[in-house]
Amino acid sequence: MALLSNTATLLGKELRTEFRSRELLTTTSVFILIVLVLFSFATNPGTEEAREFAPGLLWLAILFASSLMFQSCFLREQTNDTLSSLRLAVSDPFAIFLAKLIANTLFLLLTEALMLPFFAVFYNITLWSQLPILSLVLLLGSFGIAIAGTAISAISAQARMRELLLPLLLLPLLTPVLVVSATVTGSLLDRDPVVQWKGIAFLGVFDMIFLTALWIFGQYFLEE
Repeated sequence: MALLSNTATLLGKELRTEFRSRELLTTTSVFILIVLVLFSFATNPGTEEAREFAPGLLWLAILFASSLMFQSCFLREQTNDTLSSLRLAVSDPFAIFLAKLIANTLFLLLTEALMLPFFAVFYNITLWSQLPILSLVLLLGSFGIAIAGTAISAISAQARMRELLLPLLLLPLLTPVLVVSATVTGSLLDRDPVVQWKGIAFLGVFDMIFLTALWIFGQYFLEE
């Protein structure tokens, strides 16, 4: 119960801080729209090639957006030197990770919800028939990205070259999630949609394994 209470308190702080300034959501939303527009100019919307490339470009745009989020994930605590105070204030250090993890996932999903209509227009793809399964894939994929990104952000936050260290550690770790997510999304957006349940199960297993690892080793990531 203490874990849930601490997590709820910290999550409320994260959400209030972001929705008060709207800096992160505004920046990532504008950035991801620019990426989609640039990618749409590189392909001919409505063609089979565009339909094949679109899922990969979608998840590449999500990766770019998440990288912006993770850069500042623990920056506020480092700048104000409040991380030590947070560790003393909570009974379980995992509550800090869980609050930031949920906040990052919610921010990613909100950005994706804003992005999907533009994505459908730019690439002339109909999403509504597959929207429930696509939402599940986006949820599992975004949650996996957020788990890895939050952990790596905590590790790199105390490094001198954290802007360089974060993508170097994050990109190889997220390769399986991005590949599987793009493959499952591509099957859903095909003219003859197919649900790849094995890929969805892989995303679920990945999320559970990395969440368990974060729960076990998270307290060491917060040590200076």
